[in-house]
Amino acid sequence: MKLKFREATESDLALLVDMLADDEFGAQREDASRPLKQAYLTAFRCISSDPNNELVVVETEVKIAGFLQLTFIPYLSHIGSWRCLIEGVRIHSEFRGRGLGSKLIAWAINHAKKKGCKIIQLTSDKRRPDAISFYKALGFEATHEGLKLRLI
Repeated sequence: MKLKFREATESDLALLVDMLADDEFGAQREDASRPLKQAYLTAFRCISSDPNNELVVVETEVKIAGFLQLTFIPYLSHIGSWRCLIEGVRIHSEFRGRGLGSKLIAWAINHAKKKGCKIIQLTSDKRRPDAISFYKALGFEATHEGLKLRLI
């Protein structure tokens, strides 16, 4: 399967939202109804216009098969290095279980290295043990305890 990695375009947005909503947790927090909520378009435009954010899709010859968001963050720690935050990793249900997630993460790691990042970090919901095992198999380590405070 030939793959192409590219930045998402506004015309991709509906499919990306569909993929976000296509699992038990996403179905509870996303709204894939049409027309799309304006908040999705606003967020997409903010991400697209920010030089430290990239929304990247992976395409097969015929369709978008997955995506993720990369955020590049400058830090004072680690001698003023940059790190890459990987978020919102999704593989379309038609393509799951074919190794595409590993290829997408490998591409992201290589891309972050080319941009000079020294650390790549990500989080995964504790209720997703398969995802956590997947990331550990790719070399990620649970070195910190992550905490969140929901403001809504």
